[in-house]
Amino acid sequence: MYLNCKTFFSLRYGTMPAGMLVEKAAQLGITTLALTNINITSDAWEFVEQCRQHLIKPVLGVECHQQTTFRYILLARNQEGWYQINQFLSEYLHSGQPFPDRAPALPGTYAIYTWGSLAPETLLPHELLGIKPRDINKLFRVDTFSIRHKLVVMHPVTFQDKEHFELHRILRAIDQNILISQLEPHTTGTIHDQFIHPAKMVEHFEQYPHIVENTLRILETCTVDMEMNVPRNRKCFLSSVEEDRQKLRTLAYEGMEYRYGKDNPEAVRRIESELKIVAQLEFEAYFLISWDIIRYAQERGFFYVGRGSGANSIVAYCLKITDVDPIELDLFFERFLNPYRTSPPDFDIDFSWRDRDEIIQYVFDKYGREHTALLGTVTTFQTNAIIREMGKVYGLPKKEIDKILENGFNIQLNEDNIQRKILHFSKLMDQEKSFPNHLSIHAGGILISDEPIHHYCTTYLPPKGFSTAQLDMWQAERIGLYKFDILSQRGLGHIRDAIGLIRENKHVDVDIHNVKAFTIDTQVRENLKKVNTIGCFYIESPAMRQLLQKLECDNYLALVAASSIIRPGVAQSGMMKQYIQSYRNPAAVTYLHPIIENLLKETFGIMVYQEDVIKVAHQYANMELADADTLRRAMAGKYRGTKEFEQIQERFFANCAKLGRPYEVSVEVWRQIASFANFSFSKAHSASFAVESYQSLYLKTYFPAEFMVAVINNFGGFYNRELYFRELKKTGVRLHPPCINNSDYSTNIKGEDVYVGFIHVEGLEQALAERILEERRQYGPYLHLEDFCARIAPGAEQLELLIRIDCFHFTGHTKKQLLWKSSLLVRQKDTNTSSHTMSLFSAAPVDCELPELAYHVHEDAFDEIDLLGFPLLSPFEVLSHDQSAYIPSRNFNKYIHLPVTTLGYLVTTKFMRTSKGEPMCFGTFLDRDGHFIDTVHFPDSLRQYPFQKGGFYILQGKVVAEYSVITLEISQMRKIGYFEDKKIR
Repeated sequence: MYLNCKTFFSLRYGTMPAGMLVEKAAQLGITTLALTNINITSDAWEFVEQCRQHLIKPVLGVECHQQTTFRYILLARNQEGWYQINQFLSEYLHSGQPFPDRAPALPGTYAIYTWGSLAPETLLPHELLGIKPRDINKLFRVDTFSIRHKLVVMHPVTFQDKEHFELHRILRAIDQNILISQLEPHTTGTIHDQFIHPAKMVEHFEQYPHIVENTLRILETCTVDMEMNVPRNRKCFLSSVEEDRQKLRTLAYEGMEYRYGKDNPEAVRRIESELKIVAQLEFEAYFLISWDIIRYAQERGFFYVGRGSGANSIVAYCLKITDVDPIELDLFFERFLNPYRTSPPDFDIDFSWRDRDEIIQYVFDKYGREHTALLGTVTTFQTNAIIREMGKVYGLPKKEIDKILENGFNIQLNEDNIQRKILHFSKLMDQEKSFPNHLSIHAGGILISDEPIHHYCTTYLPPKGFSTAQLDMWQAERIGLYKFDILSQRGLGHIRDAIGLIRENKHVDVDIHNVKAFTIDTQVRENLKKVNTIGCFYIESPAMRQLLQKLECDNYLALVAASSIIRPGVAQSGMMKQYIQSYRNPAAVTYLHPIIENLLKETFGIMVYQEDVIKVAHQYANMELADADTLRRAMAGKYRGTKEFEQIQERFFANCAKLGRPYEVSVEVWRQIASFANFSFSKAHSASFAVESYQSLYLKTYFPAEFMVAVINNFGGFYNRELYFRELKKTGVRLHPPCINNSDYSTNIKGEDVYVGFIHVEGLEQALAERILEERRQYGPYLHLEDFCARIAPGAEQLELLIRIDCFHFTGHTKKQLLWKSSLLVRQKDTNTSSHTMSLFSAAPVDCELPELAYHVHEDAFDEIDLLGFPLLSPFEVLSHDQSAYIPSRNFNKYIHLPVTTLGYLVTTKFMRTSKGEPMCFGTFLDRDGHFIDTVHFPDSLRQYPFQKGGFYILQGKVVAEYSVITLEISQMRKIGYFEDKKIR
């Protein structure tokens, strides 16, 4: 009788997770339950699984709403009906069209309307009328027996209790962005929409037992045939598994010749070993689909990086899915794929953000829209968002909401109870972990299913424009749909665009995949050692620069290690400090056992990588590689505390005893595995990062100007765009402000001249910029201001922006003269409202006597600060302040442990908390020479001298050195303006 139940996946409507809904039904002795969420099917599989665990028969459907208006319920009679419902719902979610007033006769489905919405005699065979218990009085004097096969009990179940009914009302107000007092009854449920006992339900319908009987009959006809954890990805790339197997073998050996040459026994051995496991698990299609995506990218000239644990595979390396050589780095294939694995392998393929959509489009076109969808994700209500939304619903002013968020709830006994309500209901939502708010798109997952995707879920069409599954990764994996990761990354945009700019500006084609040559290049190694890495992927942040300096890193393997130990959690574990000490003094390292020395000499006895855990378990404890990988995953938390974990531990110590390993050593090895496995990073991941870092660094070393322009055009990296323009100027180019005749929408480089792009001008309309460029492309450069105004007819405000940013510098007139002229030109334009057309003769310059107008050298700089966010020349040249007394950072090494006073221009900050929970900060500044000043602001200093946005700071503190890294521990700090001439006293 419960054929209209909702979970909290009826977004901003329901309040129960599927588990709670089913558990409450089981407590009441209910044996059949239908899930009919509003316009969504996200948790259908979880619901089915929960029902089976509680011995309840599941039924699936959906409640179709047009905005806040109920249309009908669709119930699936069988799997065909479930497929039809998903397809029907998807069609309307994609198109945005309103649902039809009457549901079509979808095969294998029922459509249920509310009593009174349709005349019984007009009902079609698949249509039913639902009677709510509170509407029974509407059946008075109706011959219900004659239409008994068309009537069913329709009791909505939406929330747990009266308390959650109020939460339901809050959610409805949040959804409509109105005050809770403004809610209209038809947009919410009623307080009755919760479970009532089956006996009570029968009692409600005691005069109409035939309605109860028909409801039970309808539910009896509905079945669900859904198996969990059955592989549902596309099974074949070609027409059969055997053809796939042969294709993969052929590609692997063709790739081996490219990577290793024709005769490499170790490569052959590893390829055969991997192909055997891939064949055993029938994962050929996953490799071949990934290869096909790469092949298309190569044909289109798109730059990509394959990273992740897939870099452990020599087959992936030979297929050019990755550029990491697993033989060179001694990577274990079992870290990626082992015979015990049931899910397909996981390739992460990164593309430039400019190219990714075309790659996705290719996948949709190649494998068919019926079988392809982006993976969805569920955005949940976070505590601060809940409080903010509830504050709005209850009418609190923004300032009061901000005060609650900043200071927490500070409720006094005599205060009103609004804060109490917000506190109460926010805690109520927090109790239901991961309370869904809305659906979103996974960062890069794509599903390619064997059967049409609507057999498993509904899809919708977010603004991105690609069909997206109403499933998140965990739900998809639970039912056997595993994603392909097609990711986007700014760093790849830097490399892609740099290669293009180098080809255009220097007429050089760079083989960016020739990574082995980059790693041994002396100039690249020198730049790495000097940490000249701004703009380079993963190695430009202050923390990474300092780590590289401490390691004096100048080689590939050291960079791979640095990419691993920089990760969060490692420093807190003490592993980073220990590694640096051992790296700088390898002779002082003591090893637990000769086998450990042999295995971990590269990392000085420290298990830096997840692969190290596998190696130690395999060779020290003689565990099978597959078992060793299971141990690695167990240590990372997947199985800790389980019976399986205990069995692995017993096997480890039993093997050690059998091999005669010293017990104390084995205990210490186990302790280190346990402590490091939780923090360690995949060596393949680290190697992938290091490869991309080397590619970036090679371009920066040999083509620095083009590389920095590419970084700027991809909207920077770790830092804001100003620093990248500063870095660009260091390359020796002539940097020009935007120019009507030379700039493009993005920043461009022509020889040694760089012109700032129109995109950087604050307030300039994109449509106007594009019109300027198109007009110039068709009819040639602009002759002067008058010619520009005649051809473009800009508005007064937009024209003023262009003049102030010096777009008409080529005319030889000053900005003030041009602004004087522009006022006359704009007035002339206003008197002629006809549309702009190209004149047969070019407009003559306005000939008028202009007065001599005062000009100050700072004016251009302050216009640039206003319109670009920073001056193109060094800000230290703009600063009106005596800078002679400040110590530059290059001289800090003369003042170790001594106080200094210096002047810094703020670049970036990183706030964090001490072990006591107190806020502290790391700062990065530039000095007058363009060198970095790295600062530490301990809690007392930060409290007394907080940061006040960007600009200049007088810094006073003690110089501290750790190895070759020098930092300034701040004792006093003060921000100064461009015209302030005061010092800290």
